[in-house]
Formats: sequence, C-alpha cells, structure tokens
Amino acid sequence: RRRVPPRVAAVGRPRVSSRAHGRSAILEKFGGAATGPAPHLKRAGATGSVKAMLLEWCRARTRGYQHVDIQNFSGSWSSGLAFCALIHSFFPDAFDYGSLEPQDRRHNFTLAFTTAEERVDCAQLLEVEDMLRLAVPDAKCIYTYVQELYRSLVAKGLVKTKKH
Repeated sequence: RRRVPPRVAAVGRPRVSSRAHGRSAILEKFGGAATGPAPHLKRAGATGSVKAMLLEWCRARTRGYQHVDIQNFSGSWSSGLAFCALIHSFFPDAFDYGSLEPQDRRHNFTLAFTTAEERVDCAQLLEVEDMLRLAVPDAKCIYTYVQELYRSLVAKGLVKTKKH
C-alpha cells in the first residue's frame, strides 16, 4: 500500500499558492504582517514603472547640483555625488555640498550613507569599500538603496505620497 504524505492527506486544508506563501514568508522575515490584498505595482517594463518614477524623482531632487546628471541607477552614481546631492536636497544644513569633489569618492559615499542613516534611519545597505571597488556601480544595488532611502524619507514625513 502506498503511503500518502501528510500535507496531501489533510482534508479541508486549503492549499496556499506559492505566490501567496512567498509573500507571507517575506513579510514574516522582514517583520511585516501579511494583511490585506497584495499591492498592485506596475511591472518594471510598464510605462510609468516604479523604477522609472524613482529615477525621475532622483533627477528632480538633484537638478541643478554640480557634477550630478542622473541617467540611470549605475554609472550616474559612481562618484558618490548623486547620493550627496539627493541627501543635501532634504538636509542642506547637514554638509557643504559645494566643497565636495567628484574625485573624493570615499568621502562622498561615507558622507552620504552616514548622513542618511543619522537623519532618516536609512539602513546602510551599501558598503563604501564595495562602491570604491567598482568603476560602474551595480544598478540593482543602487536601486535597492535608493528605494530604502525613499522609504525612510516617507516614514519621516519628508516625502509626500498619494497615500500620505
């Protein structure tokens, strides 16, 4: 006689889809509770995607800053000045942006990441040493950090969203 695994034999137990289970596992891991329907986010390839909106937000916040021209989530961030400009746009009293040099990458990254952590509790997801090792930063890493910075600014009430 063939043995039936316990999960299949359970009568009346609804099967959880892998997508729903994955969402629950992620939320549980990061301290959130799986409540309500899943948010409806546009896919990355869609017009007006979250990624494109975040990139445009970065451009708007850093417009007019010397040595900053944000075109993407990789090379545009390599000197650290884009991070500094973004932080400075919210906290102009935190440091003198005009004194920063594109060549002093270590100082720029350290200043930006430390200021973001001190002012809005933004986790330092990027390591300065890793940023210095790469001539062109990894786009996924930059995008993830900028998302975290945005989330931290929203949490502190410094960025208004449609929900807030």
